Amino acid sequence: MSEIKKIGIITSGGDCGGLNAVIIGAARMANHLGIEATLIPNGYAGLYNLDNLDLVTIDTIRADKIHSGIAGSEAGHSRVKISKIKDPNKYERIKAGLKKHNIDGLVIAGGDDTGSVVVDLSKQGIKCVHVPKTMDLDLQTYSVGGDSTINRISKFTDELRTTGITHNRALIIEVFGRYAGHTAFRGGLGADADAILIPEVEVDYKVLYEHFKEKYIERLVSSDVKGATYIIVAAEGLKNKDGQYFTDDAGQDSFGHQKLTGIGKFIRRQLEHYMQKDPIWQEVLKNEGIFVEGIYEHPEIREVSLGHLVRAGATSSYDVTFGKQTGGAGVYLMKNGIFGVTVVGVESSEIAYISTEEAIKQRFVDLDEISFHEAMGVCFGRDPIEYNVSFKEHQGKIHRYM
Repeated sequence: MSEIKKIGIITSGGDCGGLNAVIIGAARMANHLGIEATLIPNGYAGLYNLDNLDLVTIDTIRADKIHSGIAGSEAGHSRVKISKIKDPNKYERIKAGLKKHNIDGLVIAGGDDTGSVVVDLSKQGIKCVHVPKTMDLDLQTYSVGGDSTINRISKFTDELRTTGITHNRALIIEVFGRYAGHTAFRGGLGADADAILIPEVEVDYKVLYEHFKEKYIERLVSSDVKGATYIIVAAEGLKNKDGQYFTDDAGQDSFGHQKLTGIGKFIRRQLEHYMQKDPIWQEVLKNEGIFVEGIYEHPEIREVSLGHLVRAGATSSYDVTFGKQTGGAGVYLMKNGIFGVTVVGVESSEIAYISTEEAIKQRFVDLDEISFHEAMGVCFGRDPIEYNVSFKEHQGKIHRYM
Protein backbone atom coordinates (compact mmCIF):
# COMPACT_ATOMS: atom_id res chain seq x y z
CA MET A 1 0.00 0.00 0.00
CA SER A 2 1.24 3.50 -0.84
CA GLU A 3 1.17 6.20 1.81
CA ILE A 4 -1.29 8.62 0.22
CA LYS A 5 -2.73 11.10 2.69
CA LYS A 6 -3.74 13.92 0.32
CA ILE A 7 -4.52 14.08 -3.37
CA GLY A 8 -4.93 16.88 -5.89
CA ILE A 9 -7.65 16.67 -8.54
CA ILE A 10 -7.00 18.25 -11.95
CA THR A 11 -9.18 18.53 -15.06
CA SER A 12 -7.44 19.59 -18.24
CA GLY A 13 -7.88 20.13 -21.98
CA GLY A 14 -11.27 20.79 -23.54
CA ASP A 15 -14.39 20.99 -21.39
CA CYS A 16 -17.18 18.44 -21.77
CA GLY A 17 -19.75 16.44 -19.86
CA GLY A 18 -18.78 14.19 -16.95
CA LEU A 19 -15.91 16.16 -15.48
CA ASN A 20 -17.76 17.23 -12.37
CA ALA A 21 -18.71 13.59 -11.85
CA VAL A 22 -14.99 12.71 -11.92
CA ILE A 23 -14.31 15.34 -9.27
CA ILE A 24 -17.15 14.09 -7.08
CA GLY A 25 -16.12 10.46 -7.51
CA ALA A 26 -12.48 11.12 -6.66
CA ALA A 27 -13.30 13.37 -3.71
CA ARG A 28 -15.93 11.13 -2.15
CA MET A 29 -13.83 8.01 -2.53
CA ALA A 30 -10.84 9.81 -1.06
CA ASN A 31 -12.91 10.89 1.93
CA HIS A 32 -14.17 7.34 2.33
CA LEU A 33 -10.58 6.04 2.37
CA GLY A 34 -9.40 8.67 4.85
CA ILE A 35 -7.57 10.73 2.24
CA GLU A 36 -7.89 14.50 1.94
CA ALA A 37 -8.93 15.74 -1.52
CA THR A 38 -8.21 19.17 -2.92
CA LEU A 39 -8.89 20.87 -6.25
CA ILE A 40 -6.03 22.28 -8.28
CA PRO A 41 -7.69 24.98 -10.42
CA ASN A 42 -7.23 25.66 -14.13
CA GLY A 43 -5.50 22.51 -15.25
CA TYR A 44 -1.76 22.40 -15.72
CA ALA A 45 -1.51 26.17 -15.42
CA GLY A 46 -2.66 25.76 -11.82
CA LEU A 47 -0.27 22.87 -11.25
CA TYR A 48 2.65 25.00 -12.46
CA ASN A 49 1.57 27.88 -10.20
CA LEU A 50 0.76 25.78 -7.12
CA ASP A 51 3.16 27.70 -4.93
CA ASN A 52 1.03 30.86 -5.37
CA LEU A 53 -2.38 29.25 -4.83
CA ASP A 54 -4.73 28.68 -1.93
CA LEU A 55 -6.45 25.37 -2.62
CA VAL A 56 -10.03 24.31 -1.91
CA THR A 57 -10.52 21.12 0.08
CA ILE A 58 -13.35 18.97 -1.27
CA ASP A 59 -14.84 17.30 1.79
CA THR A 60 -18.29 15.72 1.76
CA ILE A 61 -20.00 19.06 2.37
CA ARG A 62 -18.12 20.84 -0.46
CA ALA A 63 -18.69 17.85 -2.79
CA ASP A 64 -22.44 18.28 -2.30
CA LYS A 65 -22.18 21.74 -3.89
CA ILE A 66 -20.89 20.28 -7.19
CA HIS A 67 -23.57 19.22 -9.69
CA SER A 68 -22.49 16.13 -11.59
CA GLY A 69 -25.21 16.56 -14.23
CA ILE A 70 -23.74 19.82 -15.54
CA ALA A 71 -20.99 19.84 -18.16
CA GLY A 72 -17.78 21.77 -17.69
CA SER A 73 -15.58 21.55 -14.63
CA GLU A 74 -15.74 23.01 -11.14
CA ALA A 75 -11.94 22.99 -11.24
CA GLY A 76 -11.59 24.97 -14.47
CA HIS A 77 -9.28 24.19 -17.40
CA SER A 78 -6.37 25.53 -19.40
CA ARG A 79 -4.64 24.31 -22.53
CA VAL A 80 -1.12 24.27 -21.10
CA LYS A 81 1.46 21.61 -21.91
CA ILE A 82 4.07 21.43 -19.16
CA SER A 83 6.93 20.40 -21.48
CA LYS A 84 6.40 23.57 -23.54
CA ILE A 85 6.79 25.92 -20.57
CA LYS A 86 10.05 27.83 -21.09
CA ASP A 87 11.31 27.27 -17.58
CA PRO A 88 14.20 24.82 -17.10
CA ASN A 89 13.12 24.33 -13.49
CA LYS A 90 9.44 23.70 -14.23
CA TYR A 91 9.30 20.19 -12.80
CA GLU A 92 11.18 21.20 -9.65
CA ARG A 93 8.74 24.10 -9.29
CA ILE A 94 5.79 21.71 -9.56
CA LYS A 95 7.30 19.33 -7.01
CA ALA A 96 7.90 22.24 -4.63
CA GLY A 97 4.28 23.30 -4.98
CA LEU A 98 3.06 19.78 -4.29
CA LYS A 99 5.30 19.58 -1.25
CA LYS A 100 4.08 22.94 0.05
CA HIS A 101 0.48 21.70 -0.04
CA ASN A 102 1.41 18.19 1.20
CA ILE A 103 -0.09 16.60 -1.95
CA ASP A 104 1.06 13.01 -2.40
CA GLY A 105 -0.58 12.20 -5.74
CA LEU A 106 -2.73 13.55 -8.55
CA VAL A 107 -5.93 12.35 -10.21
CA ILE A 108 -5.86 13.99 -13.65
CA ALA A 109 -8.81 13.90 -16.07
CA GLY A 110 -8.09 14.66 -19.72
CA GLY A 111 -7.55 13.39 -23.24
CA ASP A 112 -4.48 12.46 -25.27
CA ASP A 113 -2.70 15.77 -24.72
CA THR A 114 -3.42 15.72 -21.01
CA GLY A 115 -2.38 12.07 -20.89
CA SER A 116 0.95 12.87 -22.56
CA VAL A 117 1.67 15.25 -19.69
CA VAL A 118 0.71 12.51 -17.21
CA VAL A 119 3.41 10.39 -18.84
CA ASP A 120 5.93 13.25 -18.48
CA LEU A 121 5.02 13.91 -14.85
CA SER A 122 5.25 10.20 -14.02
CA LYS A 123 8.76 10.04 -15.49
CA GLN A 124 9.66 12.93 -13.19
CA GLY A 125 8.60 10.88 -10.17
CA ILE A 126 5.26 12.65 -9.64
CA LYS A 127 2.53 10.17 -8.68
CA CYS A 128 -0.39 10.43 -11.12
CA VAL A 129 -3.40 8.46 -12.29
CA HIS A 130 -5.12 9.45 -15.53
CA VAL A 131 -8.92 9.45 -15.93
CA PRO A 132 -9.74 9.33 -19.68
CA LYS A 133 -11.72 12.36 -20.82
CA THR A 134 -12.38 13.41 -24.40
CA MET A 135 -15.54 14.10 -26.33
CA ASP A 136 -13.57 12.99 -29.43
CA LEU A 137 -13.65 9.35 -28.22
CA ASP A 138 -10.29 8.68 -29.88
CA LEU A 139 -8.45 7.15 -26.91
CA GLN A 140 -8.02 3.40 -26.62
CA THR A 141 -10.64 3.26 -23.89
CA TYR A 142 -14.02 4.92 -23.45
CA SER A 143 -13.61 8.48 -22.20
CA VAL A 144 -15.74 10.79 -20.09
CA GLY A 145 -17.64 13.25 -22.29
CA GLY A 146 -18.19 11.07 -25.34
CA ASP A 147 -21.75 9.97 -24.63
CA SER A 148 -22.83 13.47 -23.58
CA THR A 149 -21.44 14.98 -26.77
CA ILE A 150 -23.02 12.36 -29.01
CA ASN A 151 -26.40 12.93 -27.39
CA ARG A 152 -26.14 16.69 -27.88
CA ILE A 153 -25.10 16.32 -31.53
CA SER A 154 -28.10 14.07 -32.09
CA LYS A 155 -30.44 16.40 -30.21
CA PHE A 156 -29.44 19.59 -32.03
CA THR A 157 -29.29 17.89 -35.43
CA ASP A 158 -32.72 16.38 -34.97
CA GLU A 159 -34.16 19.74 -33.85
CA LEU A 160 -32.62 21.54 -36.84
CA ARG A 161 -34.54 19.20 -39.10
CA THR A 162 -37.65 21.33 -38.48
CA THR A 163 -36.11 24.43 -40.04
CA GLY A 164 -34.72 22.32 -42.87
CA ILE A 165 -38.07 20.91 -43.87
CA THR A 166 -39.93 24.20 -43.32
CA HIS A 167 -37.69 25.94 -45.86
CA ASN A 168 -36.96 22.89 -48.06
CA ARG A 169 -33.30 23.29 -47.18
CA ALA A 170 -30.48 20.80 -47.02
CA LEU A 171 -28.45 21.27 -43.85
CA ILE A 172 -24.78 20.55 -43.18
CA ILE A 173 -24.08 20.17 -39.46
CA GLU A 174 -20.41 20.67 -38.65
CA VAL A 175 -19.22 19.09 -35.39
CA PHE A 176 -16.06 18.74 -33.31
CA GLY A 177 -13.95 15.60 -33.29
CA ARG A 178 -10.62 16.76 -34.70
CA TYR A 179 -8.86 13.95 -36.56
CA ALA A 180 -11.29 11.10 -35.77
CA GLY A 181 -14.95 10.80 -36.69
CA HIS A 182 -16.46 9.04 -33.67
CA THR A 183 -18.77 11.82 -32.49
CA ALA A 184 -19.97 12.72 -35.99
CA PHE A 185 -20.52 9.02 -36.73
CA ARG A 186 -22.50 8.18 -33.58
CA GLY A 187 -24.21 11.56 -33.33
CA GLY A 188 -25.25 11.47 -36.97
CA LEU A 189 -26.66 7.96 -36.64
CA GLY A 190 -28.58 9.01 -33.54
CA ALA A 191 -30.20 11.87 -35.48
CA ASP A 192 -31.10 9.79 -38.55
CA ALA A 193 -28.73 11.85 -40.69
CA ASP A 194 -28.78 11.06 -44.39
CA ALA A 195 -25.04 11.45 -44.81
CA ILE A 196 -22.16 11.32 -42.33
CA LEU A 197 -18.74 12.55 -43.42
CA ILE A 198 -15.75 11.59 -41.29
CA PRO A 199 -11.95 11.83 -41.62
CA GLU A 200 -11.60 8.06 -41.94
CA VAL A 201 -13.28 8.11 -45.37
CA GLU A 202 -12.04 10.17 -48.32
CA VAL A 203 -15.15 11.95 -49.58
CA ASP A 204 -16.22 11.73 -53.21
CA TYR A 205 -18.51 14.76 -53.50
CA LYS A 206 -20.09 13.47 -56.70
CA VAL A 207 -21.28 10.39 -54.79
CA LEU A 208 -22.57 12.62 -51.98
CA TYR A 209 -24.39 14.84 -54.47
CA GLU A 210 -26.12 11.91 -56.18
CA HIS A 211 -27.30 10.57 -52.82
CA PHE A 212 -28.55 14.03 -51.84
CA LYS A 213 -30.38 14.46 -55.15
CA GLU A 214 -32.06 11.05 -54.98
CA LYS A 215 -33.23 11.41 -51.36
CA TYR A 216 -34.29 15.03 -51.59
CA ILE A 217 -36.32 14.62 -54.79
CA GLU A 218 -37.92 11.43 -53.48
CA ARG A 219 -39.08 13.26 -50.35
CA LEU A 220 -40.25 16.35 -52.22
CA VAL A 221 -42.29 14.42 -54.78
CA SER A 222 -43.88 12.14 -52.19
CA SER A 223 -44.80 14.98 -49.80
CA ASP A 224 -48.43 16.15 -49.89
CA VAL A 225 -47.28 19.61 -48.67
CA LYS A 226 -44.16 19.75 -50.88
CA GLY A 227 -41.66 19.69 -48.02
CA ALA A 228 -38.22 18.05 -48.08
CA THR A 229 -34.87 18.25 -46.38
CA TYR A 230 -31.54 16.42 -46.36
CA ILE A 231 -29.22 16.25 -43.35
CA ILE A 232 -25.43 15.92 -43.46
CA VAL A 233 -23.35 15.59 -40.29
CA ALA A 234 -19.70 16.38 -40.99
CA ALA A 235 -16.64 16.08 -38.77
CA GLU A 236 -14.40 19.14 -38.66
CA GLY A 237 -11.33 17.02 -39.49
CA LEU A 238 -12.15 16.30 -43.14
CA LYS A 239 -9.39 17.06 -45.62
CA ASN A 240 -9.49 18.61 -49.07
CA LYS A 241 -8.21 16.82 -52.17
CA ASP A 242 -4.67 17.98 -51.37
CA GLY A 243 -4.80 16.33 -47.96
CA GLN A 244 -5.02 19.61 -46.05
CA TYR A 245 -7.33 20.34 -43.13
CA PHE A 246 -9.78 23.21 -43.24
CA THR A 247 -8.62 25.95 -40.93
CA ASP A 248 -9.20 29.64 -40.37
CA ASP A 249 -5.43 30.22 -40.18
CA ALA A 250 -5.82 31.36 -36.56
CA GLY A 251 -2.66 29.52 -35.62
CA GLN A 252 -2.33 26.60 -33.25
CA ASP A 253 -3.31 25.91 -29.68
CA SER A 254 -0.68 25.36 -26.99
CA PHE A 255 -0.55 21.64 -27.79
CA GLY A 256 0.29 22.36 -31.45
CA HIS A 257 -3.10 21.55 -33.00
CA GLN A 258 -4.53 23.54 -35.89
CA LYS A 259 -7.82 25.26 -35.16
CA LEU A 260 -10.14 23.52 -37.58
CA THR A 261 -13.09 25.30 -39.16
CA GLY A 262 -14.86 25.78 -42.48
CA ILE A 263 -15.66 22.26 -43.65
CA GLY A 264 -19.40 23.02 -43.78
CA LYS A 265 -18.90 25.86 -46.23
CA PHE A 266 -16.67 23.69 -48.43
CA ILE A 267 -19.23 20.87 -48.58
CA ARG A 268 -21.99 23.35 -49.45
CA ARG A 269 -19.98 24.76 -52.33
CA GLN A 270 -19.25 21.28 -53.67
CA LEU A 271 -22.94 20.37 -53.68
CA GLU A 272 -23.93 23.71 -55.24
CA HIS A 273 -21.35 23.18 -57.95
CA TYR A 274 -23.00 19.94 -59.07
CA MET A 275 -26.55 21.17 -58.48
CA GLN A 276 -26.23 24.30 -60.60
CA LYS A 277 -25.08 22.23 -63.59
CA ASP A 278 -27.87 19.67 -63.25
CA PRO A 279 -30.99 20.42 -65.38
CA ILE A 280 -33.19 18.04 -63.38
CA TRP A 281 -33.81 20.62 -60.66
CA GLN A 282 -35.66 23.04 -62.92
CA GLU A 283 -37.86 20.21 -64.18
CA VAL A 284 -38.63 18.84 -60.69
CA LEU A 285 -39.24 22.20 -59.02
CA LYS A 286 -41.54 23.28 -61.84
CA ASN A 287 -43.53 20.07 -61.58
CA GLU A 288 -43.89 20.54 -57.81
CA GLY A 289 -44.89 24.20 -58.08
CA ILE A 290 -41.85 25.65 -56.32
CA PHE A 291 -39.70 26.99 -59.14
CA VAL A 292 -39.31 30.78 -59.44
CA GLU A 293 -36.92 31.94 -62.16
CA GLY A 294 -33.98 33.94 -60.84
CA ILE A 295 -35.08 33.47 -57.23
CA TYR A 296 -35.75 29.82 -56.45
CA GLU A 297 -34.17 27.58 -59.03
CA HIS A 298 -32.47 25.09 -56.70
CA PRO A 299 -32.93 23.91 -53.11
CA GLU A 300 -31.08 26.06 -50.60
CA ILE A 301 -28.18 24.54 -48.65
CA ARG A 302 -27.10 25.97 -45.29
CA GLU A 303 -24.22 25.02 -43.01
CA VAL A 304 -24.49 25.14 -39.21
CA SER A 305 -21.53 24.78 -36.85
CA LEU A 306 -22.63 23.39 -33.49
CA GLY A 307 -19.31 24.44 -31.99
CA HIS A 308 -19.11 24.55 -28.21
CA LEU A 309 -22.80 23.73 -27.80
CA VAL A 310 -21.85 20.05 -27.92
CA ARG A 311 -19.44 20.54 -24.99
CA ALA A 312 -21.85 22.50 -22.83
CA GLY A 313 -25.14 22.04 -21.01
CA ALA A 314 -26.14 18.69 -19.59
CA THR A 315 -24.13 15.56 -18.87
CA SER A 316 -25.65 12.20 -19.80
CA SER A 317 -26.38 9.68 -17.07
CA TYR A 318 -23.83 7.34 -18.62
CA ASP A 319 -21.07 9.94 -18.28
CA VAL A 320 -22.11 10.80 -14.73
CA THR A 321 -21.88 7.14 -13.77
CA PHE A 322 -18.64 6.52 -15.66
CA GLY A 323 -17.09 9.73 -14.33
CA LYS A 324 -17.85 8.88 -10.71
CA GLN A 325 -16.55 5.34 -11.16
CA THR A 326 -13.29 6.32 -12.84
CA GLY A 327 -12.66 9.22 -10.47
CA GLY A 328 -13.14 6.96 -7.49
CA ALA A 329 -11.15 4.15 -9.11
CA GLY A 330 -8.22 6.51 -9.63
CA VAL A 331 -8.02 7.06 -5.87
CA TYR A 332 -8.15 3.32 -5.22
CA LEU A 333 -5.27 2.77 -7.65
CA MET A 334 -3.10 5.37 -5.93
CA LYS A 335 -3.99 4.01 -2.51
CA ASN A 336 -2.65 0.66 -3.73
CA GLY A 337 0.57 2.06 -5.19
CA ILE A 338 -0.46 1.97 -8.86
CA PHE A 339 0.60 5.11 -10.75
CA GLY A 340 1.25 6.28 -14.31
CA VAL A 341 -1.81 4.45 -15.61
CA THR A 342 -5.19 5.25 -17.14
CA VAL A 343 -8.41 3.98 -15.60
CA VAL A 344 -10.43 1.82 -18.02
CA GLY A 345 -13.42 1.21 -15.78
CA VAL A 346 -14.99 -0.58 -12.85
CA GLU A 347 -16.49 -3.99 -13.53
CA SER A 348 -17.93 -5.82 -10.52
CA SER A 349 -15.09 -6.07 -7.99
CA GLU A 350 -12.36 -5.28 -10.52
CA ILE A 351 -10.77 -1.95 -11.42
CA ALA A 352 -9.30 -2.17 -14.91
CA TYR A 353 -6.42 0.03 -16.08
CA ILE A 354 -3.79 0.27 -18.82
CA SER A 355 -0.58 2.23 -19.18
CA THR A 356 -1.25 5.85 -20.09
CA GLU A 357 1.23 5.64 -22.96
CA GLU A 358 -0.98 2.92 -24.48
CA ALA A 359 -4.27 4.64 -23.64
CA ILE A 360 -3.50 7.85 -25.52
CA LYS A 361 -2.73 6.18 -28.85
CA GLN A 362 -5.28 7.51 -31.32
CA ARG A 363 -8.21 5.26 -32.27
CA PHE A 364 -10.33 5.70 -35.40
CA VAL A 365 -13.79 4.66 -36.56
CA ASP A 366 -13.92 1.03 -37.66
CA LEU A 367 -14.53 0.95 -41.43
CA ASP A 368 -16.46 -2.32 -41.13
CA GLU A 369 -19.02 -0.51 -38.99
CA ILE A 370 -19.37 2.07 -41.74
CA SER A 371 -20.17 -0.68 -44.25
CA PHE A 372 -22.82 -2.01 -41.87
CA HIS A 373 -24.65 1.33 -41.90
CA GLU A 374 -24.13 1.81 -45.63
CA ALA A 375 -26.21 -1.34 -46.04
CA MET A 376 -29.04 0.57 -44.33
CA GLY A 377 -28.80 3.53 -46.70
CA VAL A 378 -26.56 6.03 -44.90
CA CYS A 379 -24.13 7.83 -47.23
CA PHE A 380 -20.51 8.25 -46.12
CA GLY A 381 -19.38 10.06 -49.25
CA ARG A 382 -18.18 6.98 -51.08
CA ASP A 383 -19.64 4.16 -53.16
CA PRO A 384 -21.02 1.71 -50.58
CA ILE A 385 -18.88 -1.30 -49.73
CA GLU A 386 -20.67 -4.55 -48.91
CA TYR A 387 -20.53 -5.45 -45.23
CA ASN A 388 -18.20 -8.42 -44.76
CA VAL A 389 -20.04 -10.35 -42.08
CA SER A 390 -18.81 -13.18 -39.88
CA PHE A 391 -20.41 -14.82 -36.86
CA LYS A 392 -19.02 -15.67 -33.46
CA GLU A 393 -20.65 -17.01 -30.35
CA HIS A 394 -19.41 -14.90 -27.46
CA GLN A 395 -18.30 -16.52 -24.23
CA GLY A 396 -18.72 -14.54 -21.03
CA LYS A 397 -19.94 -11.01 -20.42
CA ILE A 398 -19.45 -8.04 -22.71
CA HIS A 399 -18.54 -4.59 -21.41
CA ARG A 400 -18.03 -2.32 -24.36
CA TYR A 401 -19.02 1.22 -25.28
CA MET A 402 -18.10 2.59 -28.68
